[in-house]
Amino acid sequence: MSFDRTSEDVGNIVLLEHVNLTQPDQRATTLFYVVALGGTRDPYMMVGLDNMWINFGRQQMHMPSRDPQPQRLRGTMGFVVPDLEALKARLARVAPRLAGTKFAWRDAGAHVEATCPWGNRVRCHAPAAQFGETELALAYVELDIPKGTAPGIARFYTEIMDAPSSVSDGSARVPVGRGQALVFTETADELPPYDGHHVQVYIADFSGPYQKLMERGLITLEADAHEWRFRNIVDPASGEALFEIEHEVRSLKHPLYGRPLVNRNPAQTNTRYQRGQDAFRGII
Repeated sequence: MSFDRTSEDVGNIVLLEHVNLTQPDQRATTLFYVVALGGTRDPYMMVGLDNMWINFGRQQMHMPSRDPQPQRLRGTMGFVVPDLEALKARLARVAPRLAGTKFAWRDAGAHVEATCPWGNRVRCHAPAAQFGETELALAYVELDIPKGTAPGIARFYTEIMDAPSSVSDGSARVPVGRGQALVFTETADELPPYDGHHVQVYIADFSGPYQKLMERGLITLEADAHEWRFRNIVDPASGEALFEIEHEVRSLKHPLYGRPLVNRNPAQTNTRYQRGQDAFRGII
């Protein structure tokens, strides 16, 4: 037998673990990300009122409580959920309680589009081969970028982050680990000012990209031995700044890497309770 061994190759970015967005009210956030989308509030960490971590398979949303202005991702978060019909029923149920917010949703056929109470856009998909084997995940983050910047952004991730990237139809795609991606799609719309939100990734070669970013003066935070951060994506050839979004970059020796996350079965209710079905039983 012969195999295409390249199909198993993984770039340097091995996991997109969380997106961090501030929000002013945990009640509305819980209704959307937990009750409607089917996430699980982490029972062990950030259980107070100052922050909340919400698990989706092996990924999380980090949502610190800040008042009054929430952060908005300049793009769309893509989730994989096990059952789109159940998702649509949950979205319909929470709609009356989120009246007066920016919450909205629609059935787009192959997927479901929704807007959280604070204006962040999400796109929910059924499990599919393009997302690997997972049935519950934060599968991708698609960011809106200025016209003409996709090629330079792809070069940045390929040459600086050692994450081989591609460009097609005005969109740069950066593969991440097993079935995830960072996607940068050009838009003619005017982008709002960057407000400090961030994405967090784990990389295998921790020192190589760090050195390249240091040489260009792009490291913005030396967090600890396991983490550093940068904000500006530049064209490696010209040094031109192309897009701004903070990357929290962690090594595979970070204490939180591979931490098991609790995921519940959102179909479980007290009126239709089934023994032994509290936990999510699908593939993550």
